[in-house]
This record gives sequence, C-alpha cells and structure tokens, in this order.
Amino acid sequence: MNARHHSRPPYNNYQAQQQYYAQQQYQQSPDTHSVILVTAGYDHTIRFWEALSGICSRTIQHPDSQVNRLCISPDKRYLAAAGNQHIRLYDINSPNPNPIFSYEGHTGNVTAVAFHCEGKWMVTGSEDCTLKIWDTRASSIQRNYDHKSPVNDVAIHPNQGELISCDQKGSIKIWDLAENSCTHEL
Repeated sequence: MNARHHSRPPYNNYQAQQQYYAQQQYQQSPDTHSVILVTAGYDHTIRFWEALSGICSRTIQHPDSQVNRLCISPDKRYLAAAGNQHIRLYDINSPNPNPIFSYEGHTGNVTAVAFHCEGKWMVTGSEDCTLKIWDTRASSIQRNYDHKSPVNDVAIHPNQGELISCDQKGSIKIWDLAENSCTHEL
C-alpha cells in the first residue's frame, strides 16, 4: 500500500461529506488551499467548491436576499456578496457563517462590486443609480456618485485612480477619483 494514500472516511450522507471536507479545509493553512470557486444566486445560498474535485466544501446561508454578485478580495481572504440593498463581507478562511461586516446604504439591488488592489476599499453599483465607495475596514461610505441610470457593472482601472462603469441605458462612464467626478461618458 502506498504510504501517501489516505483512506477515505465513510460518509453517512452528503451533509456528512460536506462537513468532513469543510473541516479538512480549515485545518490547512490558507496557502495550501486548493483552487476554490464560489457560486450563489436566488436560492439565498453561497457555495464554496473545490475546483479540482467538484465537491461543495462549504455553504453559507444568505437569508436577507438573493445574491446578485460575488467578488473575492485580491488577498483572497474575503468574499463580498451583493444582494438587495446591502453587501455582506465574509471571511473565506473562517468556519463562521456570519458576515464580518455589513454595508448598508443602497436603496436597490446591488449589481456590481470590485475591490481596490490592496483591499482597503471597494466600489459597488446598484439599480438605485449610484456608485458607492466603501472603506472595507470600517464599513462606511467614503464617496457616493449619481450614475443617473441603474448600474450594471463597475471596474477599478489598474491605475486605481479611475472607475469604469456601465448602466442599463448603454452608457459607459469613467470616474476620476482625484477629480471626484465623471470625466468621460461614451
């Protein structure tokens, strides 16, 4: 028998299998985790998947609303889940199913989220026609921009000084953070 071969523990059911794999994941250091995929949707459930095996290793209930958008922070420590009027921030490496921060301030579905390259702030877009910049360490709104139409998506330019957003009317806007305004509209 190969010494590197590990016997598979017996499972009584699918839930026991999920719990086993979740426990194994948390016993590893974050640097040794396999590739993880995260999915969510209208069933109010966030699922973490082991990409190589296809096994769902963890689930988190998101009872407040459906999940419209997910975004993993650049350091791969946090998951932002955008829902109806809020964003929840989860610690990916913690077994705690509760969010570590909640961001409230939108009045419609949050449809877009992106992290600053160092994770110090994030930007969100919503069907309430706004873009908001949040301090991820304090869950407070730092800036608020009127997009004038429901926002479909937002990205942070690699220079970290501009936002690029698009809306339901087909407009693309470039926001200069130093000038604190929209500088171009296509």
